[in-house]
Amino acid sequence: MIEIECKFLVTSNVFKAEAFKSTRIIQGFLNRDPERTVRVRLKGNKGVLTVKGKSSSDGLSRFEWEKEVSKEDAESLFKLCEKGIIDKMRYEVKIENHIFEIDEFFGDNEGLIMAEVELQNEKEAFKKPDWLGKEVTGDIKYYNSQLSKQPYNTWQL
Repeated sequence: MIEIECKFLVTSNVFKAEAFKSTRIIQGFLNRDPERTVRVRLKGNKGVLTVKGKSSSDGLSRFEWEKEVSKEDAESLFKLCEKGIIDKMRYEVKIENHIFEIDEFFGDNEGLIMAEVELQNEKEAFKKPDWLGKEVTGDIKYYNSQLSKQPYNTWQL
């Protein structure tokens, strides 16, 4: 299936009061090749294996395949992951007909907060909440696979 999403920086913590759900996510990458990224994720107590294809030229869409795996399998696969584990809290906020997923990063990516909104098509309009900042859709340095290699705390800001 094709995933279409826009990605933004977040300018305040106001979204936390608006969230209807929050989940701790730990993830590692078995392969960070841009042609076929493979990640394993522990989302709460649920394991997920995900394969993502190369992004479109504008970074808006790409192939994504996911399969649920047991917590134990996910923990075992972490041992095979490339260096650099992502640790974050994901908040979900409903704004009109869209769910924004806001990731607050910890560890080497502490201080980075990003929001994603998934769309049905590339032209779909959506309401932008006040806490949404600069759009970073397609900026590879904000991909989790890149953040695991080149964490936010190493950037020259």
